[in-house]
Amino acid sequence: MNRRLPQSAAVILTIAAVAAVPVVAEVRAQPDIPVLDQGAPATTTPPPYDPKMTRTGLLRTEPVGPRRERLHIASAAMRREITVDVLRGSGDGPHPVLYLLDGVDGDPTSAWITKGRAAEFFADKPVDVVLTSGGTGSMYSDWLRHDTALGLNRWETFLTEELPPIVESLLRSNGKRAIAGVSMGAQAAMMLTQRHPGLYGAVAGMSGCYSTADPLGHAVTTITVASRGGNVENLWGPPSSPEWAAHDSLLGAEKLRGTAIYLSASSGAPTTADLIAIANSSSIVDALAMAGGGTALEAGARQCTERFAARLTELEIPATVEYSPQGMHTWPDFEAQLPRAWEVLAKALGL
Repeated sequence: MNRRLPQSAAVILTIAAVAAVPVVAEVRAQPDIPVLDQGAPATTTPPPYDPKMTRTGLLRTEPVGPRRERLHIASAAMRREITVDVLRGSGDGPHPVLYLLDGVDGDPTSAWITKGRAAEFFADKPVDVVLTSGGTGSMYSDWLRHDTALGLNRWETFLTEELPPIVESLLRSNGKRAIAGVSMGAQAAMMLTQRHPGLYGAVAGMSGCYSTADPLGHAVTTITVASRGGNVENLWGPPSSPEWAAHDSLLGAEKLRGTAIYLSASSGAPTTADLIAIANSSSIVDALAMAGGGTALEAGARQCTERFAARLTELEIPATVEYSPQGMHTWPDFEAQLPRAWEVLAKALGL
């Protein structure tokens, strides 16, 4: 008897096994341990809610460094203040804009800055980079209902309608834009691009899953939301709701035609950098546990990426797809994917 699991079932089981395991807080605080995008405890404090915040606008700017500033934006859609980091491009403007989405944790400052070295990478690039903060477990989508744990989420409205006019006016951009993300942010980048044709000239998804309506996509979405304490039916309703299909990038792939697309994922095998970080960690046992989660999650993302790439091939939609023989679902490995993604994004942005 052939007892091999179907590919989609294997993906679900690997992701579920990792997301269900609580992670000791002190492990995540140690900088020498590879940092997973998923695996934090499911206890989440909901963001604030201000019913009086009915107008969207820039509240204030906060200088952070020579070319970095933090924007404080009033979002009428989410009834709260949203903070956004901006990395200004090198050289004289105007520049195109790259929106860079975070993973499931939605840290107060984008993990692309604190863990992925985005500021260092883009320091000599003629592009303005906009990085979100918050968005924990939100799928960067507009939720149907307020969630007890994750609050009011209207991220699609914020990212596509409220934020661009504010930030691009401030930056005096040249009107060209792209979007990219990692893990949960990869799914969101692709979803926003196919739901808003023509808004972005290029999109990059790194280590993500791109379906939502099929059993695999529904499972991954449910696990992502639940891992941060959210109720997935507050997102798009029950599985029978048409909203699940409406956010599925496999089903909506035709809308990506004409957009420059980059996809990447790794095998899940640790790189030399991963092994060195584990060896140098203060708790090798804890570091190995984290690394095991990174292996399973990245193996799942690899299969998700293969499915999406096959769909694009079926539709004869061009895409640059790269698979690394080594790499886990950790920030050192996400950092390694960024330069390859940038090659495709930069060309589409005319750089």
